[in-house]
Amino acid sequence: MKKRVVLALGGNALQKNGEATAEAQKKIALEVGEAIADLANKYEIVIAHGNGPQVGNILIHEESASTTQAPAMPLETAVAMSQGQIGYWLTQAINNAFAKKGKTAKVATVISQVVVDPRDPAFKNPTKPIGQFYSEKEAKTLARKNKWTVKEDAGRGWRRVVASPKPIDIVEKRTILELVKNGVIVIAAGGGGIPVIRTKILKRLKGIDAVIDKDYAAEKLAEEVKADIFVSVTAVPNVYINYKLPSEQAITTISPSEIARLKKYGYFKAGSMLPKVEAAAKFAKNGRAGIITDIDHLKEALKGKAGTIIK
Repeated sequence: MKKRVVLALGGNALQKNGEATAEAQKKIALEVGEAIADLANKYEIVIAHGNGPQVGNILIHEESASTTQAPAMPLETAVAMSQGQIGYWLTQAINNAFAKKGKTAKVATVISQVVVDPRDPAFKNPTKPIGQFYSEKEAKTLARKNKWTVKEDAGRGWRRVVASPKPIDIVEKRTILELVKNGVIVIAAGGGGIPVIRTKILKRLKGIDAVIDKDYAAEKLAEEVKADIFVSVTAVPNVYINYKLPSEQAITTISPSEIARLKKYGYFKAGSMLPKVEAAAKFAKNGRAGIITDIDHLKEALKGKAGTIIK
């Protein structure tokens, strides 16, 4: 029996050195596709991915070209657009990687809606910056016009900020699971998923402007598809204590409780490693393995010989 693995790819993994052209990002996707093709004989694979740089570019295009006749698409629709975009790159890359081996891939992208709670505290304190930078005057004018929340972003200008609520359900989970059971490599919950809520009356789905962290969404996906291993694929081979300091130390094997202790003492930053270690540790609490590593060490990490392994 193959082990089932959920891989959470960082959005920046598909845009190195700020290269924003489609061709540059498709070239990087091919590297990911080749890594997936190498693993497919031993593992059932589900891929989630970030979309930060890509959805940011989509929003800039939407906002810059918005007119009365062709208004900008809302954020949740932009997330759906990024899922199709990145899903296309990855699907093509995996197909091409299999073709190099003389094989045919079974791979599909599932446009995924992820349910959040409208009462999540994150909605009262939006913190996630999205889209382009504005002057203070421009930002406040747009905020009044579009009912946005805007904040100054690290001295670089003003930006729109939105809530980042936690995922509570994945609408397409049964479809994804059926595909995985039938040997399909599935790309799902891209960009943390399209954020939706269920209305009180009739429990209808409704899109909402928010950004769901891709690691939390990928961990939820791993639970729903009954994965054996969850991997957050990032830019570094390990989680580190005192990263880039003289006392830097790589973490190899660690328990969820020890992760919680290190978190308490502030070793993991909210905008960087924190969601990755929280997601991997949450998954590992049920007796399974959570891993954090980069794409170059992925194969060895799945064997328990590289990366940070939480179990």
